[in-house]
Amino acid sequence: MTNQSNNYEDNKNINSKDFLIGSLIGGGIVGASLALIFAPKSGKELRGDLNQGAHYVKERANELKGVAYEKGNEWKSYAKDQSENIGRVVSEKSQDITKKLKETKATIQDKMKNEDDPEKAAEEVAQAIDEAAREIESEENATNI
Repeated sequence: MTNQSNNYEDNKNINSKDFLIGSLIGGGIVGASLALIFAPKSGKELRGDLNQGAHYVKERANELKGVAYEKGNEWKSYAKDQSENIGRVVSEKSQDITKKLKETKATIQDKMKNEDDPEKAAEEVAQAIDEAAREIESEENATNI
């Protein structure tokens, strides 16, 4: 029984929506027809006004198309410049970091070869690694990438 009453309610809601949509469309058509019938201008004048409005819209669209094309080119060149700048900065920073890591590696290897005391060598290696990490962090913070 509840399924039948739910189906009845659903159908009733759908029919109400269909009626409302149909009324709006029909009312729009009737209103547009009455506006044309009772328009103060003749058909020839009305067509002339519509053509003039269409030409204005076409000209305005062409103007906006030109503006959009110019702005698109500006954004394209701006994006290209920024991309090149970012690529250059990343490359420079990458080279700097690689250089610092190689220097740290060389320092660690030298300390390992020259030290007789393994504990002291390990402490110096740890300090060198910490220094390298701090330098890398300071480079990253300085560039804000």
